[in-house]
Amino acid sequence: MENTSSAISILSIDIGGSSIKATIVSREGEMLQEYKKSKTPKPASPAEVLRVIKLLIKDFQAYHRVSVGFPGYVKNGVICTAPNLGTAMWKGVDLSKLLGDSLGKPVRVANDADLHGLGVVSGKGLELVITLGTGFGTAILMDGILLPHLELAHHPVTKKRTYDGFIGDKAFIEIGKKRWNRRMKQVIRVLKTVFNYDRLYIGGGNADELEFKLDDNIEIITNRDGIKGGARLWQLHDEEVLRPENVQS
Repeated sequence: MENTSSAISILSIDIGGSSIKATIVSREGEMLQEYKKSKTPKPASPAEVLRVIKLLIKDFQAYHRVSVGFPGYVKNGVICTAPNLGTAMWKGVDLSKLLGDSLGKPVRVANDADLHGLGVVSGKGLELVITLGTGFGTAILMDGILLPHLELAHHPVTKKRTYDGFIGDKAFIEIGKKRWNRRMKQVIRVLKTVFNYDRLYIGGGNADELEFKLDDNIEIITNRDGIKGGARLWQLHDEEVLRPENVQS
């Protein structure tokens, strides 16, 4: 039987286009050990990603549950899109079941930006989280509640480019830091106008490449901050299970 006390620990995994990161967090989100990372395999098939995860965590301390952030659209633990890993390989894969069967623990899977958002937001007002990595991740939360996921990365930002193509890692390498920063200024202006957010959080590997002054309500976050969202993902599950209408008498 699963431990239901506050001593529950959670293996939190962040699958990215360039690296896979993992750590153990408490139910309250406190990091219990330093997170580790490995390069994302190429090709990043489900079998290869699972192999890398198992090697990455082989020396980890005991844990009771698993949370996973995945770079694509996820529905009920099943992968719908994986633009930076290969949708053809991933579409229809029940990652929750695949990992649960392999690790022998209950697993919850969410979009990676959503997981980051759950780990960093203040819970006050409309908060937007973006991640600047291989692609462009987004999460929207209202008073700490995660809103339905939007794959904003695939929305056109110019006549010819989506956000992924405009400011993703390939664009950064192709056009260089100076032009990429000009594009990021433009993107932030668009986001500010469209969402009228109370606070914007920027994470991902390329967040460190921003060179212009940010508004006072914009905050740079780290992978270390975001991966703590694995705890909140399970808190949301527990809150849902314990709602009166879901408790059998």
